[in-house]
Amino acid sequence: MKLNRNKTHIQILISLLCLLLIAPLATAKGVYQQPQDFLKEIYNQQVPKAKVLWLKAHTKKQISEILGHKYPRLRIRYWQKNSTSVWILEEIGKEQPITVGIHIEDNQIKQLKVLIYRETRGDEVRHRFFTKQFDDAILTDDVQLNQTIHGITGATLSVRALKKLSIMALWLSSQLDPESI
Repeated sequence: MKLNRNKTHIQILISLLCLLLIAPLATAKGVYQQPQDFLKEIYNQQVPKAKVLWLKAHTKKQISEILGHKYPRLRIRYWQKNSTSVWILEEIGKEQPITVGIHIEDNQIKQLKVLIYRETRGDEVRHRFFTKQFDDAILTDDVQLNQTIHGITGATLSVRALKKLSIMALWLSSQLDPESI
């Protein structure tokens, strides 16, 4: 009888320990800002109508080179007013997509913000201490960022995803018809 009681206590203790270990992993996921709210923030509540960039073969090829894999979409929506464009893009971190808003003005990043994070770990990339590294970044001639983005231990794949998306947004922005600006 006493042995069964001890066994039950041990099972309960193990279950509690497992919950304590798993709980922090579940907290990484989250919607930090809806894309529409990000747009309102950038454009002071006066969000321009969304535009569509149809992806031609050379554009898809360049995006694939930036991302390191084929890009499955035929078009990308963006918002533009004067020399400001906003891109809401997604890239897989480790296993799940990360939704990022990227505000570009005069061909440089003004703000990068993680809007929706679906991975179980690595969400430190959503914090301003990390994303401010992208502020004022521009593209170099070899389609890279002109500044170093320092990684975060345990969030390597999420950091890579954000770097790729920032390069992609800058490159796409540079492809917009100057007549439409």
